[in-house]
Amino acid sequence: MDVQQKDLSYFRLRLQELLNSSFPEKAHDQKFIDQRSSWAANAYEGAFRSGNAIEQCDEIANYILFEGLHFSKFNTVFKVVCNEFDAIMADEELRPFALKMFPVCEPVFAGYELTDDFANGNEFDVLYTELTGTISIWIEENGLQ
Repeated sequence: MDVQQKDLSYFRLRLQELLNSSFPEKAHDQKFIDQRSSWAANAYEGAFRSGNAIEQCDEIANYILFEGLHFSKFNTVFKVVCNEFDAIMADEELRPFALKMFPVCEPVFAGYELTDDFANGNEFDVLYTELTGTISIWIEENGLQ
């Protein structure tokens, strides 16, 4: 196995891990995963061949691999579920419930410009409150099921 293949699988695994945990809506998008992993591996190799230190090569590849993946809508929904609704369900039910609520909450995000640093901005609190309300209404109408 040449270095290129090893790098490609390394980047693919790292990206897949992030998508599984924080971006379930992209976790099965093979085209996206293949493309991003390939770009990151190529960038790493190019940076390495240009004489950059390993740390710099990693930084360049990570920038490409994770571009646009710093703010997670799912993690935000999961955070709301954990913080606001943990008293009404068991810990092991929190993530499955957040996965169920994710499509319900998806339209709420449309009203916001979601940048990588959105979670650090003032609008995040408004979004958080709106998501809490959306989930509360859903529970009132449907129960926990």
